[in-house]
Amino acid sequence: MTSTDHRPVTRAAGAVLWRRAVAGIEIAVVHRPRYDDWSLPKGKLDSGETVPVAAVREVAEETGSTAVLGRFLKRVEYRIAAGWKTVDYFSARAEAGRFTPNAEVDELRWLAPEQAAELLSYQSERGVLSTFTALPPELTTLLLVRHGKAGKREEWVGDDDLRPLSDAGMRQAEALRVLLRAFGPDRVLSAPRLRCVQTVQGIAGDLGLEIEHEPSLSEDRYWTDQGRGRARVREIAAEGGTPLVCSQGGVIPDMVTAFAERDGLALPETKFGGVASKKGSVWLLSFAPGERGRGPRLVAAAYLPSPLPAPAPVKS
Repeated sequence: MTSTDHRPVTRAAGAVLWRRAVAGIEIAVVHRPRYDDWSLPKGKLDSGETVPVAAVREVAEETGSTAVLGRFLKRVEYRIAAGWKTVDYFSARAEAGRFTPNAEVDELRWLAPEQAAELLSYQSERGVLSTFTALPPELTTLLLVRHGKAGKREEWVGDDDLRPLSDAGMRQAEALRVLLRAFGPDRVLSAPRLRCVQTVQGIAGDLGLEIEHEPSLSEDRYWTDQGRGRARVREIAAEGGTPLVCSQGGVIPDMVTAFAERDGLALPETKFGGVASKKGSVWLLSFAPGERGRGPRLVAAAYLPSPLPAPAPVKS
């Protein structure tokens, strides 16, 4: 897209939906009678909807499966009559569900990745599938959240540990509560700052989980011993699942940079340089098992800005 082209952008989201099979994994490919094509499940964002939430909804509508998102794969962009269309794709594990043919999708096939690539109608989606198969499907994706807005530090009277979220921060936390469910977190950890705990309190309650306090991830403790803070996050990732970790702006950029440099991963470029970490934002950090003694290895990273408003992720 050129800077001089001001036609509107239609945004959509989708997924490479996969499940375990006897001989490996299978990929969902859907047939759309309106276009007589075979494609990955995808669809346009509803008004005010975030990209991850739209991806889960569209997968459910087109395949009947509940999807749990993993790493962000890539964005596909192309021209349409009304302007531009962008589709952001995630890896997604299929949970319970049953496909019912309908006017939008009349057939669903579960295929080995090689067969799915042959059936897909569009080269761009074959590229998405190739990005998916470049890494193992079952990675540990750690959701690293920066707490929401909490007002200005200099205007708070009292212990800064007890500075709460502002009204805007509470709205961010509520939006994160919806967005983060798309990834199926199974643990919730937080730096012991009230604003950090409040940011993830809603999602923890929804999941019936206790918030585990992690002092090494607060700014003061982290900068006293960066190595310990980084090691603790690697320990959390090594335990598997989908951990959700809330920390502070003085921690996240340094930690993400250190992980990427150690493991040779290029991070997304930002407009102003450096590692983005706005309040209420999320880093999706996907880890694979590493060599003995080195802990898990960062193999993919994507940044989700605050869901107020709802921009698309940027992938490394």
